[in-house]
Amino acid sequence: MVGKLLVRGMLAGIAAGLLTFGFAKIVGEPQVDQAISFEEKADAAKGDAPGPEIVSRATQSGYGLFTGVMVYGASIGGLFALVFAYAHGRTGRLSPRALSAWLALAAFVAIYMVPNLKYPANPPSVGDPETIGYRTGLFFLMIAISIAVSVFSLKVRAVFAARLGVWNAAIAALVLFVVVIGAIGLALPAVNEVPAAFPAVLLWKFRAVSVGMQAILWTTIGLLFGAFAEKLLGANARAGRARVAQTRAA
Repeated sequence: MVGKLLVRGMLAGIAAGLLTFGFAKIVGEPQVDQAISFEEKADAAKGDAPGPEIVSRATQSGYGLFTGVMVYGASIGGLFALVFAYAHGRTGRLSPRALSAWLALAAFVAIYMVPNLKYPANPPSVGDPETIGYRTGLFFLMIAISIAVSVFSLKVRAVFAARLGVWNAAIAALVLFVVVIGAIGLALPAVNEVPAAFPAVLLWKFRAVSVGMQAILWTTIGLLFGAFAEKLLGANARAGRARVAQTRAA
């Protein structure tokens, strides 16, 4: 069963990757081109010679973007299916569709939105190349912290549910998550390498596109995988009932 869910998760991820690629190509790439143009003009004003183009811009925005998004989508879809397989049957009476949708929403918030609030995405011309490793490490650290705090909050909710009720326990867990994440976010070092002359509108559009890409990815995976899982699990449940009926009849 887990293998079948894994395949369906990867298929949902591939479909999500296709939609995300289309959005990134149509809406996102123009923002990247403008950011690169800003960088080139800034370098020219300083008298710096343009660096060698190792990978052409056409390749980056075409095959490179497509390959990266598709591999990412398939990988995320597979991991999502494994998390779903673990959570199914442990979350009360949620249907497969509802569970898939809630998991996708939780993943979007914990894996992307929370780290993005602390370390938002920047276009190519923003940031010192020498700090790429440092900034990437901080972003992945924030992802790990967000996931850990999310799991801890869910466990707190389960403990408090018997004492406070499901609704009050959920509110308490949410408040705990916000407080802990807020405190950790304030404690972690800030990174602000946006040039003073960089257009604020372009920066805002680039970050909005980044959020849009992730929203499309997780929404598609949550809804499409939910439909796949409900059909698969429903068919297995009907087959199980049929076998039981045959056994009793025999």
